Amino acid sequence: MDGHRGGSIEIIAGGMFSGKSEELIRRMRRSVIARQRVQVFKPVIDDRFGIDEVVSRDDRRLKAQSVGNSAELLARVEIGVQVVGIDEVQFFDAGIVDVCMQLADAGIRVIAAGLDQDYMRRPFGPMPALLSVAEEVSKMHAVCVRCRGAAHYSQRVSGGDAQVEVGDSAYEARCRACYETYRAEKEAEEAAVQLPIPQPITG
Repeated sequence: MDGHRGGSIEIIAGGMFSGKSEELIRRMRRSVIARQRVQVFKPVIDDRFGIDEVVSRDDRRLKAQSVGNSAELLARVEIGVQVVGIDEVQFFDAGIVDVCMQLADAGIRVIAAGLDQDYMRRPFGPMPALLSVAEEVSKMHAVCVRCRGAAHYSQRVSGGDAQVEVGDSAYEARCRACYETYRAEKEAEEAAVQLPIPQPITG
């Protein structure tokens, strides 16, 4: 990292199935074609397609390093790198904002992709702060599985009520009109609703 000018922060945001990773891979590959030195990072929690690649749903792949937190990411940035890509940036700690700012201030182009909202439509992790400091924000949309309109929300359809539930099968892309608040069923409630056991007839 040197002190030359030209750094920036680009955020690719949206719901699940909207093509965020695909767009990140596209931009990183253009940088490689331009013979720029690039590095790509992802959080260790995202192990859906392995730990050493960013993989889009149309099976585009890019080599990546898995890191546990923002400090580890910063420590692994190599001298002379020109473009840093970060996938699933919403899973990082709040320190990722300062890391992105440091890299950009050092002249590095930072491209980060992530969910801007969780399944309850709440701002996700460090994304609000990243959106506010970015020079460029691209809002991606999926296709609503119900009405085929533009979908911005990640509708949870199964699983628990934790904010982080990694896996595609637990979600659907929904638009505002088709979005429904998800309520995880509690085992205690299910146990309470039981039919009485028939008693044998005597006499």
